[in-house]
Amino acid sequence: MLLDCQIVPQTIIKPKSFAGLMALYESNYLRLLYLIPELERLDGCYRSRVAGECDLYVEILERCRYTVTLSMTYLFVSAGKDVADPDLTVRAYLDGQLAESMSLYDHQRQGGLHRQLQGSRPELHVRWQRNVVLNKWLEYLTDQGHLVLDR
Repeated sequence: MLLDCQIVPQTIIKPKSFAGLMALYESNYLRLLYLIPELERLDGCYRSRVAGECDLYVEILERCRYTVTLSMTYLFVSAGKDVADPDLTVRAYLDGQLAESMSLYDHQRQGGLHRQLQGSRPELHVRWQRNVVLNKWLEYLTDQGHLVLDR
């Protein structure tokens, strides 16, 4: 059985290469803009609600001239406290039209995903896996109808 982070997005560039990673960043940016069309001007915290689906929470963490850093998560209640899962920090490079997952916190509830992201691997491999997860999740969110707009 393949884990989601092992499914490679379609590309004409060799997967897991530097050029492939840059193509993945481009795809992430396009998917992020589809989900958050006003990314360049939003600030603060947002929630996207879709009937029958988990609420998506987005928070703009940092805004600079050419970048926007944000967190994206679902919140679940576990043992009486909120647990963010998945919990991604994403940086969008507005001038280069790229978006990368900066971190995928390792308190994930999905054991397979947690095991896949553990261990010592080359940085390119780690970035590839993190960003494939982001790419697939962005695709899923838009397929479910999530949309983050200014209040």
